Amino acid sequence: MSVPEQPASSNGFAIRAERVSRHYKMGEALIRAVDDISLDVAAGEFLALLGASGSGKSTLLNLMAGLDRPSSGTILAQGRDLATMSSEELATHRNRTIGMVFQSFQLLPRMTLEENVELPLRLAEVPRADRPARVREALERVGLAARTRHRPTELSGGEQQRAAIARALVNQPMILLADEPTGNLDSKTGDEIMSLIAHIHRPQSGPQRTIIMVTHERQLAERYADCIVTLSDGAILREERLR
Repeated sequence: MSVPEQPASSNGFAIRAERVSRHYKMGEALIRAVDDISLDVAAGEFLALLGASGSGKSTLLNLMAGLDRPSSGTILAQGRDLATMSSEELATHRNRTIGMVFQSFQLLPRMTLEENVELPLRLAEVPRADRPARVREALERVGLAARTRHRPTELSGGEQQRAAIARALVNQPMILLADEPTGNLDSKTGDEIMSLIAHIHRPQSGPQRTIIMVTHERQLAERYADCIVTLSDGAILREERLR
């Protein structure tokens, strides 16, 4: 799959979080899900967000994706301030700039694999005539070209995650966000998915994609990531540069 040239931003960062907090009220209690985090993710970097359940890593990923808005602070994605965007602008930004992969796959069960992967193209108003080639290319990339007419329930867990990755890639985003992408898979299938993500990060041709992956598995983070950021109680505990 060809990767379009898209400048990350004038400062060379794909994502920049500046003193970002996300607090919730639960009765009288204030939940500091993300608490005053500043973090730069360079264009082309593979960053792992590591931490136990409840550490704030998935909340931070959702803020980076524009799926949630911070209580305070700023999130810049490819130089654009997500806080200044309307809901419609955020949806367009996600569709064109960011691909997302979830632990639970989130494929639509009544749609075929082909239709699931085509959906982002429809939302982005890509001309109908251009969609089949884009869908076919994405499915070939993940090894599912022969399963286009199947529905998600007819696929294994690994195949469903591959389909979810194809859907995330079909609009050719330069940033891929993955939330526990191997969490519902056995170890062998998980290794296959991580190998696929590693190839997406460093394609044979074209610029590297930026990958931000949430995981609770340190061994997985050490094997694939350039940098590990460990979170605890909504704050950064430490940053480690591996490569």
